[in-house]
Amino acid sequence: MQRFSDFSQEDQPLDGEKRRIDELINVEITVIGERIRESRFKDEPGRRRYMALQVEIDGVRYVAFTGSEVLITQIEKYRDKIPFVTTIKKIERYYTFS
Repeated sequence: MQRFSDFSQEDQPLDGEKRRIDELINVEITVIGERIRESRFKDEPGRRRYMALQVEIDGVRYVAFTGSEVLITQIEKYRDKIPFVTTIKKIERYYTFS
């Protein structure tokens, strides 16, 4: 008999305590998961998508949400490298992986 998890292609929820993206700035994190979705605020300028980012810090999992197009673009480009270690930097009004 097969297990549902063997053939299921449903997105699994990202588990972890919620953190604001600002709480992760300049902290070494391990990116272990992500989900990019259409924003319900997509009619507002600059609010087309958002990302749920699952990270691990010292063995503890966290999930942060962001609409940062820079971070979303970087994750899309390097999705196949997850998990990876990085630091989120804030440069003026923008977030970026470093």
